[in-house]
Formats: sequence, structure tokens, C-alpha cells
Amino acid sequence: MIDKLNIVKQRFDEVNDLIIQPDIIADQKRYIKLNKEYKDLKALMDERDRYIELTDNKKEAEEIISDGSDPEMVEMAKMQLDEAKEELPALEEKIRFMLVPKDPEDAKNCVVEIRAGTGGDEASIFAGDLFRMYTKYCEGKGWSTSVVDLSEGTSGGYKEIIFEVNGEDAYGTMKFEAGVHRVQRVPQTETQGRVHTSAATVMVLPEAEEFDVELDMTEVRIERTTSTGPGGQSVNTTYSAIKLHHEPTGMIVSCQDQKSSHKNLEKALKVLRSRLYELELAKKQAADSEKRKSMVSSGDRSAKIRTYNYPQGRVTDHRIGLTLYDLGNIINGDIQKIIDELQLVENTEKLKESNEVF
Repeated sequence: MIDKLNIVKQRFDEVNDLIIQPDIIADQKRYIKLNKEYKDLKALMDERDRYIELTDNKKEAEEIISDGSDPEMVEMAKMQLDEAKEELPALEEKIRFMLVPKDPEDAKNCVVEIRAGTGGDEASIFAGDLFRMYTKYCEGKGWSTSVVDLSEGTSGGYKEIIFEVNGEDAYGTMKFEAGVHRVQRVPQTETQGRVHTSAATVMVLPEAEEFDVELDMTEVRIERTTSTGPGGQSVNTTYSAIKLHHEPTGMIVSCQDQKSSHKNLEKALKVLRSRLYELELAKKQAADSEKRKSMVSSGDRSAKIRTYNYPQGRVTDHRIGLTLYDLGNIINGDIQKIIDELQLVENTEKLKESNEVF
């Protein structure tokens, strides 16, 4: 393992030198990329230092015990050896996972789109529940969320809601939520007390930077309209709402969240770029999936990934067969334990795929 870590250290030293070069600082795209790499490598170097310290301590302790000439030193060495033996296996496992190559997309911010599926009004209410669950989760992580566009349901919730998530490794974390979410419960609209099954689809797109997607504005038709909504502040008489029509793909993106036309245009363009970027990414992932059948991030939008069963207070993630009887907390944003399990499975798959012997 130390050989592998020493190779990584060479790259860390190289990146450390590069990020202070004036020509690198002038090239924003490369500078941002190298800065992210530096941050990831620095975390690994901290673990390398601890690993070297523990292996040195272990070796030193074994030599003192083997010598046996000083009973007091032998006693201290035994304690040092026990500490090293206890800590090393977990540290080695942690380093193995850190050595798995990271997907460069994971560090990006993301755009999340939730759409009500089968189930009528109840599906819209459920889409609203998912939006609340995600915003609470993001809030707990110190991430910011910002609504881009929404279409309200007739009995509450949303037929569709699109929002941005800004935070460290936002896409790498939220990508596990993409797919079809199912809810089983007695709807508010049900008079007979029967349990219904409704669904909502979640899409998670990595936010595309301007240099990720070359957007030809001659292919984009911009339509300016007045905001629509239930009344009050969300409706205005100025033409601040934006609708973009991307002619080559037929994509339509709307944004009416901000009071200014300029800000709405900025947000709508960001979503359009992200959708176009995701199209290209989907093609790449489809090619990659021929080589690797990943159960946790296949990108199949029609795949049923999770069921929220209210009568039993149960949440089941079908990809990894994980069932938790903690629906109340989960629907209130406590989804980290599910994401942790999914990340663990994905990392284990990547470790097997790399076939590297440490």
C-alpha cells in the first residue's frame, strides 16, 4: 500500500507546484480543476502520514519487545503495538476507498428535477414531500438550494419542481436519488381509507459550467412572459419570466423564480446547459455500463429505486435491498444513512473493477 501512496504523493507534490504557477492561475478552467484535485489529494496525504506513523510505531514496538532488556520500555511498547494493531486495519480500509478514482462529475453542484408520476393529486403531494425531504437534507449539510421553476399541484405539492443544489460534492451525493420513488399510504383525498401507491420521478443533473457546454445562442429562442401562479408576489405585470426553446433538441426550460428577467435568464441557461451536458454524459455512461453493470448508479430513469410505506413506517431501497423502519425521520431529511450504504456499494464495485492488489 505504501508504494501506491508514494506514487500519489508524487502527484500531490506536482499539483502543489502547479497551482502557484502564474500561467495556471490565468487559466481558470485548469486552475479550478487542479484546486479540486489538490483538496482530494491533501486528504489522502493526511491519512498517508497517519499510516506511516502507525506502521513506524508498530515496527519500533516490535523491536523493543523483541529486545526485552528494559521491562518498563517493553510495557510501553506493548501499549503502542496494541494501538497500532487496533487502528491500522480500519485506516487501511479507509485508504483503499480513498484510492478508488473519483468521478470528476461528483464534485459539481447539481440540478434536481422532481416530477409527479402515477397517482394524480397524491403523486403531486408526494413530489412535495420529496422536495421538502431534500431541502431539509441539504440544509443539514450546509448546502444551499434555490428553486428554478415549479408547477403546483391542485391539492398541494408539485406537478413538477426544479431546484439547484450548491455544496461540496453535491452531485456525487445526490446522484443516488435519481430514479422512480414510490409511496404507499392512504391519500388525503381518499375517503374509504384504502392504501394507494403513487410515484414521483427524480432526475439529478451535474451542473454544467460554461466551459463544459458550448451553447450556441443562435439555436436558442428566448420567450419573455409574465409570471404565473396562485397570486400575490409570484405574479407580476412585468415580463420577467423566461422560457427557453432549444431548437436542435426541442428542449424547453422555464424560470420565473426571480423578479428580474436577467436573473431568470441566467438560471434557465444554467439548467439548459446542465440538461445538454447530461445528455452527453448519459451516452458516455451507457457505453461504460456495457463494461460495468452498476446497481446503484445505472442512470436508468425508469428504474424503481425506493418505496416509502407509511402503514409499516418502512423505507426500502430496492437497489441494495436495504430496509429501514424509520420513515418519519427519513422523510424529514435524514437520508444520509441510505446514501452512505449506496456509496459503500458503489465504492466496493469500483474496488473490484480496478482489480488492484494493495
